[in-house]
Amino acid sequence: MPKTVDRDEQRRQIGAALLKLVAERGLDEVSVRTVAAATGRSPGAVQKYFRTKDEMLTFAAELTGERIERRMAEVNTALPLRQALRDLILTTLPVDAERRAEATAQLTFAIHAAHHPGLAAIRRQVDQDIRQALATWLESAGHETHAAALADAVIALSDGLALRMLYTPQEREHLLTALDHALDALIPGPGTARHPRE
Repeated sequence: MPKTVDRDEQRRQIGAALLKLVAERGLDEVSVRTVAAATGRSPGAVQKYFRTKDEMLTFAAELTGERIERRMAEVNTALPLRQALRDLILTTLPVDAERRAEATAQLTFAIHAAHHPGLAAIRRQVDQDIRQALATWLESAGHETHAAALADAVIALSDGLALRMLYTPQEREHLLTALDHALDALIPGPGTARHPRE
C-alpha cells in the first residue's frame, strides 16, 4: 500500500525549519534550496508543498502567529489581572530557544512586511486577533473604559521587551524587572508576581 502523507504536517515541518533558518542565519539565507537542505529534502520535494520562497515565508509567518496565540490561550486568565497579564507577556518574550527563534523570525518578518503586502496582511491580522482577544478579556476583568488602549499598551510593552531581549540577552533579568515596574504603572494595586527563574 502506498504510504499516506500528512500534507499539513509536512508543511509545518518545512515551516519550522524555515523559522529556525531565519533565526540562525537571517532572511537572506532562506531559499527553497536552503530550506530543503535543512529538512533533508530535495528542492523538488519542498516545492510539492511551497512553489516559491514567498509562499514559504507566508506560511511560516502564519505558523509563528499560531504558536504565540496557542501559548497565550494556555495562560490562566482567572489569576489576578496583573499576574495574568505578566504571564501573557512572558509567552511572547524570547526567554528560551524556541521563543527566541520565533521572536527573531517575527522581527525579520515585520521588517520584510514593509515591502511585502502578503506578509504585512498576515502581521496585521495576527495583531488584530491578539488585540481583540486581549481587549475582550480586559473588559471582562473590569476595564471596560480603557480596554482597547490598555491592550495596545500591553502589546507595545511586549514588542519592546522582546526586541531588547534579542540584542541584549545578558540584560534579561533587568528587563524582566522592568516588566514588573511597567505593570505596576499600568495596573496599580498591591503586590506583583515576580518572574520565574527559567
